[in-house]
Amino acid sequence: MRTSHNGASAAIPRLAVSVLMVRGDEVFIQNRSLTMDFAAGVVVFPGGRVDAVDHLTAAASPAPAPLLADHAQRWAETSVASGRTPGSIEASPIEASGVLLAAAVREVQEETGAVLAPEDLTPWANWITPASYGKRFDTFFYLTVLAPTVDPRHQTTEAESSHWATARRILAGAADGQLNLMRPTEALLTELADLPGHLAAALQPILRAPRRISPVGRL
Repeated sequence: MRTSHNGASAAIPRLAVSVLMVRGDEVFIQNRSLTMDFAAGVVVFPGGRVDAVDHLTAAASPAPAPLLADHAQRWAETSVASGRTPGSIEASPIEASGVLLAAAVREVQEETGAVLAPEDLTPWANWITPASYGKRFDTFFYLTVLAPTVDPRHQTTEAESSHWATARRILAGAADGQLNLMRPTEALLTELADLPGHLAAALQPILRAPRRISPVGRL
């Protein structure tokens, strides 16, 4: 446990991943079940906690070395760079990047049926739940522009429904009180909504450019 600003013990953040999947001008989102003990009823992207199996997958079927080196550099200002990621990974930045990728690929397949390759995923953001929360996550967000042959669907029991929508439409639903967004989701959707023109096309040069991720986001 750590100590929060008020002197109380703060929970150590659990390592998690989340994936923004873009197709055309739309993003794939899930409406979490009201029975969930964390973020009940909110709109989220596919994802979840890093599990022990992700360590095994990363070791048995590692992503290409240049890709892992690139991801380690992009995550250089996050907990990945320390060699000890809170609550889960004690490894080099390259090894930790491989575990995160394995978790992201697994979570997307489990929750949507879509099969992604590590090369499809680009580091996008890092958000950490503040110390005042009883349940905390150090969440690594990825972004991918899907190929036409990839067709995610709703198949997770953690959400009541899944669907495609534009970032602007989701944000408008939140503004009208029809949807509930956590701050990371709202911030990331706003970033996408502010891009000019066709979303998938606008993202291509951004995904190719170096982008070092800072853990500036807080719930």
